[in-house]
Amino acid sequence: MRANSLALRLFLTAAAWTAAILLITGIVLSGFYRGSVERAFDRRLGVFLKTLVADIAAPDDGGGGEQRSTQALGEPLFELPLSGWYWQITRIDVKSEPRASRSLWDGTLPRIGDPAAPNAGGVRQGYVRGPEDQRLRLAERTIDLDEEGKYLVAVAGDAGEIDDEIRAFDRWLLITFSCLAVVLLLTTTFQVRFGLAPLKRISQSLAAIRSGSSERLEGKFPEEIAPLARETNALIEANREIVDRARTHVGNLAHALKTPLSVMVNEAALRGDDPLAVKVREQVEIMRDQVSHHLQRARMAARATTVGTLTEVVPTVEALARTMEKIYRDRGVTVGVDAAQAVKFRGEQQDLEEMVGNLIDNACKWAQGRVFVAITPEKAAEGREAVRIVIDDDGPGLTAAQREKVAKRGQRLDETKPGSGLGLSIVTDLSSLYGGGLTLGNAPIGGLRAELVLPSG
Repeated sequence: MRANSLALRLFLTAAAWTAAILLITGIVLSGFYRGSVERAFDRRLGVFLKTLVADIAAPDDGGGGEQRSTQALGEPLFELPLSGWYWQITRIDVKSEPRASRSLWDGTLPRIGDPAAPNAGGVRQGYVRGPEDQRLRLAERTIDLDEEGKYLVAVAGDAGEIDDEIRAFDRWLLITFSCLAVVLLLTTTFQVRFGLAPLKRISQSLAAIRSGSSERLEGKFPEEIAPLARETNALIEANREIVDRARTHVGNLAHALKTPLSVMVNEAALRGDDPLAVKVREQVEIMRDQVSHHLQRARMAARATTVGTLTEVVPTVEALARTMEKIYRDRGVTVGVDAAQAVKFRGEQQDLEEMVGNLIDNACKWAQGRVFVAITPEKAAEGREAVRIVIDDDGPGLTAAQREKVAKRGQRLDETKPGSGLGLSIVTDLSSLYGGGLTLGNAPIGGLRAELVLPSG
């Protein structure tokens, strides 16, 4: 899941909700369990409290109220000093010494106080601090026996038992919820990947279309993204139709202009060396060059917008090299090609031939006898694949000012050489349309170096 991806957003959203729900559920369950443990503890204290109340209310048979109460409780912890379990009976209508369990030793139990409201049985419950600063859970009740007096009966137990039980529950709750969170996150990851799998298929299909291995989005897609696939296929078809129409219109325009220009040239030729005829022929040639340039540029733009076309670079360049060697055989020019590996140009073969052919032809015109072409793959901007085609010749080369001049449309340094001066301009325009570029420099073998960078598949 990459940053700023839809999958990461869905995963983080689900993870956040999962964590929040588990945290809230854990807090609620822990609170419910604490209440349950306290109620169970209070019931236990209530049994002891009722036993003490019953002993106080029962007639004294001369055996001693304190001894009878101690035996009736039946809890050895009340006999152990500072055990955390205590009872205490205090007469509150007259001043007297309270009776207490042996475990309380020489201490006394504090009262809960007014804030603790009694329950339906008149029992008040709460937490207090006992001997040795122990934290106790205390239950107390006031008993009025009329003539026999008014008593406050209190029973306290070690609240550490409550805390230990709650901590054990919280620990297992944390372990259980942590395992559940891991399982839920793994399930969420699977759901995100499974749910977004059709989008990944669309992405792969678009890459296949762009690479030329497919012409449209194939396969069945879920209802939610099926319209996207249909519209994408319709857009691809519409793009092809636009390109076809553009090519047709360009061809029609070229045909429509060819005849009037030919008529003008023929009429001017009939007038011989008449200055006006010479001027007309000169301007017609310029018009032909300009029309050819702009028609060619229109065809380039139409082809460059076509999706899904790949061209093998090495075979195309090798074929051009053989052709140029044959053309310049009388001058003994050799064209060498060095390609480390097979690469593909993301575009039309005709355009690749146009660009590389112009550069090799220009190199052969000026070379003393050797032209060298190197083809290497490389990484372009934003990690995209590209192919670099370097053409060197052993001719006279160009200065920086001359290189800037020849890059302009229609500029020629030597009128004795054949051509219209549009070759490098066409290469520059066409490479720019494909997102590439052309740079001129000095070749290691002495002449001009032309470096052409184009997108690769």
